Amino acid sequence: MTSTDLRPQTAPPRAARIATWTYFGLNGFAVGMWVVHIPNIEHATGITHSTLGLLLLVLGGAAFAGMQVAGPLVDRLGQRRLVPAAGVLLGLALFGPGFAQTWWSLGLTLIALGFANGSIDVGMNAQAVVVERGYPRPIMAAFHAMWSIGGAFAALIGAATLRAGVPTPVTLGAAGVICVVVSLAVSRFLIEATAEEHEEQEDRAKPPAKLVWALGGLAFGLMLAEGVANDWAALQFRDILGTSVSTAAYAYGAFAVAMTVGRFLTDRVAAVVGPAAIVRYGAAMAAIGLTIVIVVPWVPVSLFGWALFGLGLAGGVPQLFTAAGNLDPRAAGALMARVVGLGYVGLLAGPALVGGLAHWMPLNFAFILPVVLCVLTFLGAPVLRSRSSVRS
Repeated sequence: MTSTDLRPQTAPPRAARIATWTYFGLNGFAVGMWVVHIPNIEHATGITHSTLGLLLLVLGGAAFAGMQVAGPLVDRLGQRRLVPAAGVLLGLALFGPGFAQTWWSLGLTLIALGFANGSIDVGMNAQAVVVERGYPRPIMAAFHAMWSIGGAFAALIGAATLRAGVPTPVTLGAAGVICVVVSLAVSRFLIEATAEEHEEQEDRAKPPAKLVWALGGLAFGLMLAEGVANDWAALQFRDILGTSVSTAAYAYGAFAVAMTVGRFLTDRVAAVVGPAAIVRYGAAMAAIGLTIVIVVPWVPVSLFGWALFGLGLAGGVPQLFTAAGNLDPRAAGALMARVVGLGYVGLLAGPALVGGLAHWMPLNFAFILPVVLCVLTFLGAPVLRSRSSVRS
């Protein structure tokens, strides 16, 4: 059955919204459980940091491939099939890293984990766009906030199990079972786009390719900036400001908390000012925040800069994903796969590019790259005002 042979919605919008929240939280939880166990897995497999870095690139490449495969499948099979299937695959793949004993066995498990993660990423974002159409106001940013909540919950659970000495295969296996069970349990509450939405689209021309690439370029810039914060915030505190490791952790903490809070607030603001303003002025705020980090060598002020950076980045990506999903409901999955995929490339590339620049200049000066990209996003954000990129 194709997405044009649409079944009637079988769940009310509120139930679908809660189910979609669940998938976002579950995805963040699964990724978080993998991340907190990386040191144990690295030790168990006997690999070096450099080998781990290469395997993480394999993970990222598999995720990108999963996005490109899942996009057209969403349009062909529908979200009510693709999203739970990807959730089950993610849960099963989570078993693998805990049992890996060699670099090649870990690599194989990470291919599966990355592919599943990329697939559910596209599927749940496409579902979020459909659910949002049933509401009179934006709700996309809150879904992304739930991803952050899931990751934070994984960090707490992972820290507790590691402290208690629970074997990594047991913890990841239990997390995998949770992913499988929950994915299947909430799948019946997902919904598809209505036939009326597709009929309305029939009279509209296909979106120009340059608009899709423009949205993807903006996502690339914003997610590159986010990746820089994820990997380099704590190191900037330790290496540039000379703080202890424990104090350095507050830098990323300030960024992450501000981003999560910002995503819960973004939807209400977007309902008033519109998505273009969220992307544009959020990018400006992020550029100002990171500039403060670059030029002010005081810990309290730098913490404020990282928080402002996170708050500015909080709402932009959800607006871009929504715009991509609304370009053409007939091909929403494929279009979102392009935009989400380009954003994910930025997320992977950012830390590596900054690391390369840091060989030639102080780390804080290397942060000029994401500042420039935020400024370019500020200039390019009006593309969201295009008739084709807003919800009809």
